[in-house]
Amino acid sequence: MCGGDCKTVLIIAMTADAFEEEKKKILEAGMNYHLSKPINPKTLYNILSNHLTGKEA
Repeated sequence: MCGGDCKTVLIIAMTADAFEEEKKKILEAGMNYHLSKPINPKTLYNILSNHLTGKEA
């Protein structure tokens, strides 16, 4: 199911905060992605799909 080694834990921050400064802090803390509310289901699907197939940029 996983295109890579499946050892990487995907961490997606889902917050109400859309400010660039907060997004930067989240990514610097080691999370892979930041999605601000309202969450776009297509964006979330693409992130999960790319992670599971090993097509992450």
